[in-house]
Amino acid sequence: MTFTPYRHKAQYYETDTMKIVHHSNYIRWMEEARVDMLEQMGLGYDAMEKEGVLSPVLAVQCAFKAMTRFPETVEIEVRLTRYTGVKFELSYRICGPDGSLRAEGTSAHCFIDGSGRPLSLRRRFPAWDKTFCAFAETAR
Repeated sequence: MTFTPYRHKAQYYETDTMKIVHHSNYIRWMEEARVDMLEQMGLGYDAMEKEGVLSPVLAVQCAFKAMTRFPETVEIEVRLTRYTGVKFELSYRICGPDGSLRAEGTSAHCFIDGSGRPLSLRRRFPAWDKTFCAFAETAR
């Protein structure tokens, strides 16, 4: 299963004096794309938090390939590359309007309850676990 890519128009405030997007914004864009991906799965952060499930970032990495300038619109492809029931990993490809690769990245996340303890979706939310497994390239 695949996700519809997320689109983001570079904003003027995201740029430096040369109208080049500052590198810190790519991480924000990856988060926007992750939120959109979870919503496409029917498991947005609002639904998870309503059930007491939190999903903090464990690691994030981004490699820059080419500049993005104001007011270009980038397309961010997200893949759920790994899912264990407690943790998941994503990969991102950020491409310019001409399809050129602007950045690649990864992020790792886990599920915890409100007290910060690890939470297994397989045990507590089997329907959510099934959804994650359906989208994951590598599950358990």
